[in-house]
Amino acid sequence: MVLKDPYNRTVTNLRISLTQRCNLRCIYCHAEGEVNPEEQMSAEDIAELMQVGVQFGIRSIKFTGGEPLLRRDLVDIIRSVPPGVESSLTTNGTLLAAKAAELKEAGLARVNVSLDTLRPERYRQITGKDCLADVLEGIDAAIEVGLTPVKLNMVLLDGINEDELDDFMAFVRSKRDVILQVIELMEFNECKFHGDVDGVEQDLNERAKRVVTRRMHHRKKYCLDGAEVEVVRPLHNTEFCAFCNRLRVTSDGKLKPCLLRSDNLIDIRGKHGKELEDAFREAVGRRKPFFT
Repeated sequence: MVLKDPYNRTVTNLRISLTQRCNLRCIYCHAEGEVNPEEQMSAEDIAELMQVGVQFGIRSIKFTGGEPLLRRDLVDIIRSVPPGVESSLTTNGTLLAAKAAELKEAGLARVNVSLDTLRPERYRQITGKDCLADVLEGIDAAIEVGLTPVKLNMVLLDGINEDELDDFMAFVRSKRDVILQVIELMEFNECKFHGDVDGVEQDLNERAKRVVTRRMHHRKKYCLDGAEVEVVRPLHNTEFCAFCNRLRVTSDGKLKPCLLRSDNLIDIRGKHGKELEDAFREAVGRRKPFFT
């Protein structure tokens, strides 16, 4: 049974935040839109939620945080993903090298790695830590074990990393199975580094040998001499909402129909069986585009 929201959009993807703990302090962090989270969900509750999701047509699951690799039971959670469902994970990459092989063995398909700069001093400025070498090691480990394609999430930051786009494309070309995602800054926490995404996209369009439009959010993929670059634009972009197929789950057990809204959450803590199924239906029914 596939669920559709009141705007006739099907929901086929779950994005589950596993924790709000993180070992970095990025200047733009939006915490997956969570506000004052309570105790994080147990592995057992996450497993039951995924089973319910599959009943309603969920075909892919992405685990996020915080930093999901900080959860000691992460491998158990990945092993509990229902058969036939693709699972992926978004990570800052600092702890990935030591865990990549185990994650792959548990059934994880691929990873997204947050990486906004290739320069150590800028990495420290953005994240507050000197961990760039660890992230690069994690990317190589993910490629080696087959957690691919590895997608690099580069948030475009005005005055900080806008001059690194060519460096990133060269980095992507030097690796196998790596895709660059240039992401528009979400204006949370009064972060004022919103980069010129329009200019970047215009430049990519002029230089690309081929441009592909993906179904997810109608985002564009630009192919430039061996480098694949996607542009993710969640702000002032009606197509981002119109083509959204995602239902989010907060780390403390609330179904969140939209990243940009916190006024329509469904609390699923303590709910099981039919109660949980009804909550899932209600959350999909509350999905309303942020941009209309």
